[in-house]
Amino acid sequence: MTDLPAPTERLGATLADGGARFRLWAPRATRVELVLVNDLEQSQANVDMVLGDDGVWDAFVDGVGEQQLYGYRVHGEWSPDKGLRFNPARLLVDPYARAITGGIDYRGPIHDHISGDHFAPNPTDSFGSVPLSVVVADSPAPTPIARRRPLSESVVYELHLRGFTQQHPLVPEHLRGTYSGLAYPEVIAHLKELGVTAVELLPIHHFVSEPFVVHRGLSNYWGYNTLGFFAPHAFYATRDTVGAQVAEFKAMVSALHEADIEVILDVVYNHTAEGGHEGPTLSMRGIDHDQYYRLTNNKRDDYDVTGCGNSVNTGTPMVRELILDSLRYWVTEMGVDGFRFDLATTLIRDENHHVDHAHPLKRAMDEDPTLEGIKMIAEPWDVGPYGYQVGSWGPGWAEWNDRFRDHARDFWRGAVPGVQELATRLAGSPDLFDSPGRSPQASINFITAHDGFTMRDLVSYDVKHNLANGEANRDGSDNNRSWNHGWEGETDDEGINALRARQVLNLHATQLLAAGIPMLVAGDEFGRTQDGNNNAYCQDTPLSWVSWEVDERWAEVQRRTAALVALRSEHALLRPDSFLYHEEVTDADGEPLGRVDLTWMDGQHGQMGEDDWHDHARRLLGMYVSDDTSAFLTWFHAGTDPATITLPSLPWGRSFRIVWDSVMDAELPREDLAPGSALEVPGRCVVVMAVDVPGTARELADLVDRDETSATDIEHTGKVFG
Repeated sequence: MTDLPAPTERLGATLADGGARFRLWAPRATRVELVLVNDLEQSQANVDMVLGDDGVWDAFVDGVGEQQLYGYRVHGEWSPDKGLRFNPARLLVDPYARAITGGIDYRGPIHDHISGDHFAPNPTDSFGSVPLSVVVADSPAPTPIARRRPLSESVVYELHLRGFTQQHPLVPEHLRGTYSGLAYPEVIAHLKELGVTAVELLPIHHFVSEPFVVHRGLSNYWGYNTLGFFAPHAFYATRDTVGAQVAEFKAMVSALHEADIEVILDVVYNHTAEGGHEGPTLSMRGIDHDQYYRLTNNKRDDYDVTGCGNSVNTGTPMVRELILDSLRYWVTEMGVDGFRFDLATTLIRDENHHVDHAHPLKRAMDEDPTLEGIKMIAEPWDVGPYGYQVGSWGPGWAEWNDRFRDHARDFWRGAVPGVQELATRLAGSPDLFDSPGRSPQASINFITAHDGFTMRDLVSYDVKHNLANGEANRDGSDNNRSWNHGWEGETDDEGINALRARQVLNLHATQLLAAGIPMLVAGDEFGRTQDGNNNAYCQDTPLSWVSWEVDERWAEVQRRTAALVALRSEHALLRPDSFLYHEEVTDADGEPLGRVDLTWMDGQHGQMGEDDWHDHARRLLGMYVSDDTSAFLTWFHAGTDPATITLPSLPWGRSFRIVWDSVMDAELPREDLAPGSALEVPGRCVVVMAVDVPGTARELADLVDRDETSATDIEHTGKVFG
């Protein structure tokens, strides 16, 4: 009975024929009661449901309309040794609820067991201490986006929906921190000005806080503690939590789509807010512990590969269908354009908890027509055995590239030997992603994310400062690869502040100019700080909220970041959609132009040589990309002192012009520079040069002939012709 195929009819609550149908999958239950709750959150009726052959319990109730509150009581055997923890005293949230209201009374009877014994049932009723499900009427989907951008055009912007607008001075106070706040015109204008193409929202599936966080007087701010896979988080709505969150989420998506901005959801299907069996029983554990969660061989304990107490059991067909139904719902009904899967490796573990890239869930995602064209981004690891799977997700998937993050941080703080790996990361990390059916867009190139230091803190702190979290600074990573540039934290030293701002621009430039998909983090473009806290998951305070009070230095960082995003958008050469391997470039007639699609310059003699690649003291690298009509040469210089660069000669270019740089406190030449010219660049900077190149082999030959004539004149007269 537990290996039943997925039901063919819609689960959850559906309005029809003057009432509502409720359907719940619970094949091992012996009885299920539907509990209807009135507006005063008082129990108004209990309805016994009927079990069908597909393991689904069914009930139709006349007169039920939208905003009806409800829950389930699921009866069955209490036998933890069999993975059965049925306890009808627990009022349970519908896994298919389209909205959830209410919070948790953490001092109430929210556990299925008694205090002091995790395996003895608690008969005290949880009604009044737990959230409720909400009946939601179907409504039109949001405005679709006019054109989903290919990944090669994408610039992703990770943001927290509440924190992004909570302090925005132009958003009306009652809209701040809400779906409507993100949809506000001045907020969208900032996104457009920066040039991002997609917002990636930290979890907006309805979530709750962990008891241990609440007992410290804090809350789960990030939202990685999901209770409902179909329900938008209720407390991001402006009006009420009884269904308004659905309409407001759709209105937000419409506003972003109308501005040509895609919406990507950070989704947490790997675990739920129930934690381990010692945690609260709110939904799936009370419906069927063994079927919904991975358990150890003794069936008593959760098999945790997420570090969050439980792991969702995708070995169960119905659980796989639950996740697929959720994905389809968010695409078809809620209008989203992509998903970032938190701890994605957990989702592809088989019945023995082994990682399997041929997992039925992954195959179903790859083959589902509803998900065709939807951006699928994996956080390609979990904390279990062999959980690190970077580079392994295959065609159709992009992956967070922590190798890029770590090396970019190390390069700019001077903690790596030479430039060999930098070139690999800038080329799209082909060592990880160049396999059949994949492109550089398989790599999500990020340097910061919600988890860890902000970009400004990355250049301002050597160590974490997490005392505000109440864990004696034990939480959060110690492997930050950061550098405070001579002073821990904020300082009035103008030299340090100028260097920090330049280093932030260098880091932005590295991710924006590398092949792959850049991911920026909200506020990093203008120096958002968390005062050195690198694990602000529990800080729903100004520490985590984006501050829109920006001084002129950081406003200039924002302007230059936006200018580089625009340059990248304008020139496809700066965002290649295939891996480049030093292939010869030809003109329209197929004649060679003497240059290649990608090569690396040493700054003195032209292309890098073998000795250059093995020079551990080297801190300068030139990245040259070209096609038949244009070229760019970008210098990445992490050395402390200025470097004098000799620009390469023909056939690499007939003139060079600086079009972007990270140097905010020194002037660089803006006129065209000839091949062979000397250019001095300051220490620790990025300089992007547009290169004028001959477009035909005939044009190249004429230029070479002219140069040879000039060389003869120089030899005979000693005069240098410019």
